[in-house]
Amino acid sequence: IKDYNVDIMTGVRAEGLEKTDDIVHLTLDNGAVLKTRSLIIATGARWKKIGVPGEDTFANKGVAYCPHCDGPLFEGKDVAVIGGGNSGVEAAIDLAGICKSVTVLEYGESLKADSVLQERLNSLPNTTVITHAATQEIKGDDRVSGIAYTCNETNQEKHVDLNGVFVQIGLSPNTEWLGDTVQRNRMGEIEVDRLGNTNIPGVFAAGDCTDQRYKQIIISMGSGATAALSAFDYLIRN
Repeated sequence: IKDYNVDIMTGVRAEGLEKTDDIVHLTLDNGAVLKTRSLIIATGARWKKIGVPGEDTFANKGVAYCPHCDGPLFEGKDVAVIGGGNSGVEAAIDLAGICKSVTVLEYGESLKADSVLQERLNSLPNTTVITHAATQEIKGDDRVSGIAYTCNETNQEKHVDLNGVFVQIGLSPNTEWLGDTVQRNRMGEIEVDRLGNTNIPGVFAAGDCTDQRYKQIIISMGSGATAALSAFDYLIRN
């Protein structure tokens, strides 16, 4: 990108956005205001963390968040998936094909995933589901060696020996700074149409900060190209 005539600003964050008289005003945390006729929001999303001891300590040392990216690193090993929603169960199904065993830990009394996914998970011989499981700590020395959890029903502390932990409790889009200006769904994702348009003319969005279903790099790249073309089309027509 440095080969092109593009201004790059680092060390600043966007704090607000509004549009008046066909001009989009982007307020930064240093007090500056950028004015533009079109804008593409591509702030991405971050994995939700469970916030227990060991999670940060063993990041990339057995703690992972992307089963598609890091799953092959755990071939033939014992792993746990934290989260019993669709993303967690889908991850467990994928991992079961390459890992020795997969243990799903769900905080509630039952899995929340779609029934067809639960049926598929239960049909696999190397998967185990533990409900009422409140994760307390991810343990290890140089790498993850186990996970400690408390049973919500009995308050009994338990331990599972394993080599990896996949945290699958969802994503948080980096869109809090938008407030009520750009329409978002209940999860905070920016609502866009197939061309990347938001509810504000001239403001587009792409990638994991939007309500696109699949959060993958190649899909985000495509949506970024779509948003760029849409912004170009908007400028030549307005």
